[in-house]
Amino acid sequence: MTNIAFIPARGDSKSIPLKNIKVINGKPLIWWILKSAVMCPIIDKVVVATENEQIKGTVLSFGFDKVEVYNRDPSTAQDTSPTIDVVMEYLNDAKPSPDDLFFLLQATSPLTRCEDILGIYHKLTTSNLQTALSCVKCKRFFWQPDGYAINYDCQNRPRRQDFDGYLMENGAIYLAAVGSILRQKSILAEPAAIYEMPSYTDVELDEIHDWIVVENLMKRYLKLSPPLVEPPLF
Repeated sequence: MTNIAFIPARGDSKSIPLKNIKVINGKPLIWWILKSAVMCPIIDKVVVATENEQIKGTVLSFGFDKVEVYNRDPSTAQDTSPTIDVVMEYLNDAKPSPDDLFFLLQATSPLTRCEDILGIYHKLTTSNLQTALSCVKCKRFFWQPDGYAINYDCQNRPRRQDFDGYLMENGAIYLAAVGSILRQKSILAEPAAIYEMPSYTDVELDEIHDWIVVENLMKRYLKLSPPLVEPPLF
């Protein structure tokens, strides 16, 4: 059985151009998740799927063991392309064993550590479930546009410390056997095993202000002290 870490990294990002290789804390963004995956002893192969030559060159320049680039079709790298499209494209081309485990990792989650990859692996392999995903605990109260509360009784509002909250996908890690993905054409199935990550990992890198937040979270929680360099903001 082979454990495959798969990282989609398309080049076309409207909000932050070439986001996946923009420098954050001294290294291109994708370097951080690659380092975590390569350092993880259970990962046998790391695949970066990109249609962009600049991203490909940057990834290969790191010289990481285990890492290879998959030349994804531009049709699966559009703004409207769901991630499952490039996953299915790769699986149909590479034809890994149905028993291989497939870790979908996100370059935009640089706070993901090797320990998290090991943690979600343990969650899945010690369960009788088909898939696993990373989540964070969310203790926010949500409302519908029509003015009705979604996840609490507004006439009996709980104190935050008494509210169990909900688990929210943080988009960092998804895990399933290759055979399960091919059968369902999805990496997720219910019920799924949940691996809970720290609440600070819920930030998504979509806008420049997200970048500033994540950059500082990395300095604090990845113990980058002093920071490698001060990267440009744009």
